[in-house]
Amino acid sequence: MSQPRLETLPAPLPATPRRPSLTARLVRPVLALLPLLLVGGWALADRRAVYEGAARLASADPGWLLVAFVCTCLTWVAAACVRQGALPERLPPGLLVASQFAAGAANQVLPAGIGAHAVTLRFLQRRGIPLPRATASLALYSLVKPVAKTVVLLAFLVAFPDVLRLGALVPDDRTLLLAAGGALLALAATAVTLATVGALRRPVLGFLRTALTDARELHTRPRRVLALWGGAAATPLLQGSVIATVGFSLGLPLSWAQVVLALLVAGTAVGAVPAPGGIGPVDAALVFTMAAFGAPVATATATVIGYRVLTVWLPLLPGALVLSALLHRKVL
Repeated sequence: MSQPRLETLPAPLPATPRRPSLTARLVRPVLALLPLLLVGGWALADRRAVYEGAARLASADPGWLLVAFVCTCLTWVAAACVRQGALPERLPPGLLVASQFAAGAANQVLPAGIGAHAVTLRFLQRRGIPLPRATASLALYSLVKPVAKTVVLLAFLVAFPDVLRLGALVPDDRTLLLAAGGALLALAATAVTLATVGALRRPVLGFLRTALTDARELHTRPRRVLALWGGAAATPLLQGSVIATVGFSLGLPLSWAQVVLALLVAGTAVGAVPAPGGIGPVDAALVFTMAAFGAPVATATATVIGYRVLTVWLPLLPGALVLSALLHRKVL
């Protein structure tokens, strides 16, 4: 009895890989070029300030400018230390510093630190950090920096009670009451929103739970504590050192302590105003504060312009190039 013949089915053809669409192929080159386009637009819109600052720096003392450049580079290292200290996982130091250098360029375009946080969040996710942990580290970073700045400000006020004249800088009672009332209204509105909107309450509580757990774990590690709080305290000191050394190169008649305190007071007074990189409100407040300490307005203005050229304009194009390179290499 013959066996039934089994028909062999032809082997399936290998699936032809689908080519990405034209839009998908253009997304990454556009993202890589976007920082450079933003830099060009920013420079075109504020070319007068760039020209004036560059002209004043050209006649400044090069020795002090070199010290200011070194302090500027150290600010990116300090920022990387705070980012590492806010996260239990170990991050590659070189890429972390490069990401903070690139974040500085993004931070000059978007207000209130949004650009730097967006770059850092993308970097952390590319390193395999889950989104809740990454956002919790950004929240801890944002909380520690103003606390550390306040501690440094109080330390300066205690260390130099007679040298610094603060009478013209202390706000009146009405301003203090308005600031306190605004803070209380913001807290009340947040509490009412969380109490009434159930869909929002659950993710917020989950985020707070993750943030508190990570913060508790981080503060059991001495190295993380040193990186977090030491870097946050060093940041305003380094920024003030940049301003002071630029001022010294231009003949600013203030001490290092006065310039650092001027920055701390100016940043505290208008730090909540959402401006790209703090440009605008902080600059005006810084000129006013240094003038209140006895500096000529013209010299104080030139110092702030030189400071912005050194910390914003000179690193902006290299920072945009690094940002584009990190995007192209899929580090971000």
